[in-house]
Amino acid sequence: MVELRVLLIGATGVFGSRLAERAAREDGIALTLAARDRAKLDALAARLGGLPVRTLDRANIAAADLAGFDVVVDAAGPFQASAPTVIEAAIASRVSYIDLADGRDFVAGIAAHDAAARAAGISITCGASSIPALSHAVLDDLTAGWSRIDRIAMGIFPGNRAPRGLAVVQAILSYVGHPVRVWRGGRWTAVPGWGMTQRWAVPGVGKRWASVCDTPEQDLLVARYRPADSAEFFAGMELSILHLGLALLALPVRWGLPRSLRPAARPLLAIARLLLPFGSDVGAMDICVGGQDAGGKATTARWTLRADGNRGPYVPTLAALAMLRRFRDGQAPEPGARACAGMLSLAEFAADFAALGITTGHDGGK
Repeated sequence: MVELRVLLIGATGVFGSRLAERAAREDGIALTLAARDRAKLDALAARLGGLPVRTLDRANIAAADLAGFDVVVDAAGPFQASAPTVIEAAIASRVSYIDLADGRDFVAGIAAHDAAARAAGISITCGASSIPALSHAVLDDLTAGWSRIDRIAMGIFPGNRAPRGLAVVQAILSYVGHPVRVWRGGRWTAVPGWGMTQRWAVPGVGKRWASVCDTPEQDLLVARYRPADSAEFFAGMELSILHLGLALLALPVRWGLPRSLRPAARPLLAIARLLLPFGSDVGAMDICVGGQDAGGKATTARWTLRADGNRGPYVPTLAALAMLRRFRDGQAPEPGARACAGMLSLAEFAADFAALGITTGHDGGK
């Protein structure tokens, strides 16, 4: 078997290290780890059996850095306000590209690379993560045969003890307090980032705090499913002091002082880490949808994921892993640039959920 040569950027991060761990176990995938910190790279490589490493900064990567690889995976982030440097290097080197992007503008702009990707004969796959890859696989399964979709609401709720990285905190703080464009009441409207704060009852988990987030999901849900009424995405922190504290910090941003909380990412992350012993290690993802079945009858459906033992951070990596398997098995996407929405089936996640002890369930629908 000819092995698929994969370069994983951001390999030492919260998500990158978990993707590396899973991909390193796959037959037919030759993985090289890349990040900025050589000491962390060497430690991870040793833990995974002596994988090759490259010291790279995604902000300064060039086509020559990708020479000899079949696929490059960008798991570094943050993607908010990020330049498409890795994408441009991938096109120039004719190496296919996958990322875990959650930046709304970054994902929305992926089509701008379509013509160049086609000319280079490679695929650019953006957002191979919990959203939109897994979320759309779930919705496709729940609403198969429906005649109409009216409402979509989804939330992601990590346990407080789950590891958190600087890139994730920077991503959240980039939109806190700023206007977020959401589809409500059948039209686009603006609400404050980390606003609409509420208690969300997650089946089998309990109540968690939830606030609206700025993600590519809002745009992609409306584009793919055309809900008549609403498409909303929320996230929440388990501890009230963290979740509501961030909601309070959003108020000065809404008033214009300061312009952004992102410069405070490091001290806020330090505070969050001090509180790691509290709360639980249970993470969840909850997707609710309402509409009409094939016969025009009103119907609803719900799918819930529960990840115990701090296994939640594996979930955002599983779509990228599924995409690597497709490349390895000769089922690579057609050349072009696209968001990873509707590209994977829910069945492609099942074996990994089982291996990780992650449980899922759904009610109603179909």
